[in-house]
Amino acid sequence: MTTTTAAPGTREPTAREHPSGAAPRPRRPGRLRRIGLPYLLLLPALLLELLVHLVPVVIGIAAGFKELTQFHIRDWGAAPWTGFDNYAVAVDVNAPVGEALLKSFLTTCLFTLCSVALCWLLGTAAALFLQEGFRGRGFLRTVFLVPYALPVYAAVITWAFMFQRDNGLVNHVLHDQLGLTGSPPFWLIGDNSFIALLVVSVWKGWPFAFLIIMAGLQNIPREIYEAAALDGAGVWQQIRRITLPSLRPVNQVLVLVLFLWTFNDFNTPFVLFGRAAPEAADLISLHIYQSSFQTWNFGTGSAMSVLLLLFLLVVTGAYLLLTTRGRKTPDA
Repeated sequence: MTTTTAAPGTREPTAREHPSGAAPRPRRPGRLRRIGLPYLLLLPALLLELLVHLVPVVIGIAAGFKELTQFHIRDWGAAPWTGFDNYAVAVDVNAPVGEALLKSFLTTCLFTLCSVALCWLLGTAAALFLQEGFRGRGFLRTVFLVPYALPVYAAVITWAFMFQRDNGLVNHVLHDQLGLTGSPPFWLIGDNSFIALLVVSVWKGWPFAFLIIMAGLQNIPREIYEAAALDGAGVWQQIRRITLPSLRPVNQVLVLVLFLWTFNDFNTPFVLFGRAAPEAADLISLHIYQSSFQTWNFGTGSAMSVLLLLFLLVVTGAYLLLTTRGRKTPDA
């Protein structure tokens, strides 16, 4: 019987170090390190979000409590505090500033309601139309998404040329070709400016609704429609009983996003009308810009912006509360 001995200067591993002759396992990182790693990876994005969004919001809120005019713009920190005076001026509907703000707010509400409704209606109709396979469906999908893919400034500038009274395409078709108007109407001034702004907003926004609803339709099983057809359900009954209830979660998010985008839209009226929008199309975003940068009263403009932010937060919270009420949570 032979025995083996360890080489000089070495020792045999004990069973406590690695039992059953298995190699020692690598040490796992500590719990603190594992928990802190995701936050460390998110740190650059959080810092960028802080610099881009949160810091300007805090500065804007602070400016609403100051008498920040052109006399203090170079050193806005030295502007005197006014408390809630700027807010009192903004909400005083009996004064010119408050009355103009209220009128702009009501115009924006009407504009947002019409734009969101038309965007959702056109997007839903187009998505249902392209749900079934037919020749040329891919081409139509691409064409429908063109307004959403175009840069906003290029698209709105094109519409501004089309709405020109004397040499615009819209009046050329409506007045010269079809003879629907007695004289070429003005589209960028007067009451017709609201219609022009609404057309551009719907043209620009409905492809997004079409894209979201078309994606939501892909999650509805085809077997449900086949079973409904066998039971004698027509097209409208299938849309009412199957499609719309199945799209309810998608529509809840879609309507909220469209509402926030449309209510806060600044680029469309600014590019379409310039610095001074007509009274019929005086959206609140452009109105706040005019109240701040044309009158150099940044304190009042900041107060208006804070009031707009509070309104949107209240509406969003109420909408989410109403749409999620009664929703059953899945059992654990």
